[in-house]
Amino acid sequence: MPRLPLAAAAVSLCCLVQSAWAQPTTPPRQVIVTEIDGIIQPITAEYFIDAVDAADTSGAELVVLVLRTPGGLLDSTRSMVSRMITSRAPVVVFVGPSGARAASAGFVLLIAADIAAMAPATHAGAAHPVSGSGEKMDDTTSQKAASDTAAYVRTLAEARGRNVSLAADAVLTSRAFTDRESLDAMPPLIDISAKDVDELLMRLDGRTIKRFDGRTTTVHTRGTEVRRLEMTGRQKFLSAIAHPQVSYILMTLGLLGLTVELWNPGLIAPGVAGGVCLLLAFFAFQILPVSMAGLLLVVFGIALLILELKVPSFGALGVGGAVSLILGSVMMTDVVPGVRVGLGVILPAAIGFAAVFLFLGRLALTAQMRPAVTGVQALVGQIARVRAEMEPSQPGLVDMRGEIWRAVSSVALATGQPVRVLRVDGLTLTVEPADLTSPKGAD
Repeated sequence: MPRLPLAAAAVSLCCLVQSAWAQPTTPPRQVIVTEIDGIIQPITAEYFIDAVDAADTSGAELVVLVLRTPGGLLDSTRSMVSRMITSRAPVVVFVGPSGARAASAGFVLLIAADIAAMAPATHAGAAHPVSGSGEKMDDTTSQKAASDTAAYVRTLAEARGRNVSLAADAVLTSRAFTDRESLDAMPPLIDISAKDVDELLMRLDGRTIKRFDGRTTTVHTRGTEVRRLEMTGRQKFLSAIAHPQVSYILMTLGLLGLTVELWNPGLIAPGVAGGVCLLLAFFAFQILPVSMAGLLLVVFGIALLILELKVPSFGALGVGGAVSLILGSVMMTDVVPGVRVGLGVILPAAIGFAAVFLFLGRLALTAQMRPAVTGVQALVGQIARVRAEMEPSQPGLVDMRGEIWRAVSSVALATGQPVRVLRVDGLTLTVEPADLTSPKGAD
């Protein structure tokens, strides 16, 4: 009988252990950290939206976007803002580290965030919209675009409780603000100043955040797992290509490769490399807005370079083609607000392409105009000597290059008379007296 209580206790202990083992473990709370260092364009927008989706799926406490950008496309910015507003987890935009900036489109993202933060010695602003098609906007169009963007930013700032007038000034007058100016404004433009992500999370612990729709939520960041979400390999590759400077260089290399292949058929490698670079450039132009006027100027410049090879213009067409290439390149690459391809890249690329095109083109045309030196065509115009008298239209024999050839002539020929080859029909030469006309290629 004394064994029964002991057995019951053992059974109870086993049940408790089994129950504890069967209970699901609570996953650690997470903070997802993403980073954008570059222009705002469709690939970076896709990356950010994927990060917010991952936060919603995993139940993350926060999404932190570390931002360094000179600007970007407003359409991509609007997509990111729309996903911020619908995110389950609050979104923090942190301009950092020190020395970073969030200009143009980056300023809009900063204002739209649930929590706006900046590191010391950073700045944001200068969000005046510019044309994304490369053409200069007239005053009316520019004013309309600025008013529309300013209204959009005011809406975001008002919903987030930030300084509406300063946010509008960043758009209408291209004002920029340091981290201290943003924090000390009344009301402020940002919520927190922190030197890095760790300090930012520490200062956010226990903070109550007002969401865009008016709801409030309290975040707890102490002891959370920081999960840094990187771009996929595909996104990194496409994001690197989708930059005006990279796409322009790819286009230039593609044109150079195809030029070398066209003037030197059979090399294969330049043609393949040029075709790949040109296709990648066209892909980038599908992502980025392209100025049709700039593209037409580039095509017109190439046409002028081709005419320079055909028409004696004393270099006028060549200079015009190079200038057209430069102007078209400037217009094509000035398509992303806040991002410009400098003349230090455009001038060497355009002038180098024009020089290589003209040099190889002249070599190719010179080679084409030279008389053939091998094969049947090389015999036409050569000088031969009659071995024996020949009657009109009667076959005879001639000596040429140490060989004896069968020949016919429309006139009588004397022995030893020099004749010139007019054409070759199989193994028979049609000849005429060499003194009838001036020799062509007789040497």
